[in-house]
Amino acid sequence: MSVPAHLQLYDPLEGMRFGPEHCFLCGAPTEPPIDSVPVFAYWLMDRYALGDRQIQLLDQSIVTYRDLRIPCCQHCRTHYVEPLEAQAQQAAETGLEGWRTLPEKTLFLWLGKMFYGVFITELLTELNPLVKPRYPLAENAQMFRRFYAFFQTFQALRVPIVFEDFTPASLFILEVDQREDTILFEYDDDLTTMVFSIKLGNTVLMACLADNGIVRDAMRRVVTDADRPLHPVQIAEFKARVYYGAYLFNVVPDYFARPLKPEDDHLVYDTLIDDITNAVFNPWENSAYGQSLQEMWKRWNISYTTILRDPSQPLSFLYDENSQPRSIERYEAPN
Repeated sequence: MSVPAHLQLYDPLEGMRFGPEHCFLCGAPTEPPIDSVPVFAYWLMDRYALGDRQIQLLDQSIVTYRDLRIPCCQHCRTHYVEPLEAQAQQAAETGLEGWRTLPEKTLFLWLGKMFYGVFITELLTELNPLVKPRYPLAENAQMFRRFYAFFQTFQALRVPIVFEDFTPASLFILEVDQREDTILFEYDDDLTTMVFSIKLGNTVLMACLADNGIVRDAMRRVVTDADRPLHPVQIAEFKARVYYGAYLFNVVPDYFARPLKPEDDHLVYDTLIDDITNAVFNPWENSAYGQSLQEMWKRWNISYTTILRDPSQPLSFLYDENSQPRSIERYEAPN
């Protein structure tokens, strides 16, 4: 049977249709710059005064949050993107609890939309870079496999898709103890491992995309222990664990849409991970994890030497010397 138009999937990798002339969701022709939407929604930029704030891209060029836009046809904008942003804005109005009551699928799509926008901006900038990045995205075949897997599930923003017995991403919602919290908004990512993190007031939202929730499952004890207000230095450590876990994640899920029946009004996705020929995670190395910690702890000037003073047990603010959850009211630099 022929696939109805509203259930037809789009693949931007076919013909590399990432430029401003194609809608990022459906591939329909667009007229730049009229047919576009901001990567970071207007309500988000207004709420946190982001419009003129600057972001440094991988080629060392500078753009503002307001500059970051992706092509979007009028139909996709009004039917899919704007309703998604309205749901996110409503969740933001009630803060942490609002985000926690937002459906996982909606949170995945909202974080995924911003990740996609930053990713494509970086990819297109590489065509005429200010300075060639040390590790160009366009030359990373494994990353494109991950991106393809991500976009297959991200199509759920436009196409009615049910994920059968899986979540396409590891999602984390953290509460920040605000007693020593001085940063209202923060965003960071790792495009090659497809991790996106954003801080909104006392809430940190993170997604490890295209991993089927495996990174979160591997971190289940840490996730459980982190279900409490965390000092910013503890939040940074949690993020380091997620980023390093995503770096070690060594497989790319495959997704399959079930054959359609005449009465079907949605697609059902199944997933498969080939963990027979590849280990799901590469081996953990404290030396490499220490580098992730050092990057996340830059604000506190914690040196790599201090982090790995005991090579067998890197410095932790989440856990004490007995591996029990640690409470921090005031940050004190390690001796």
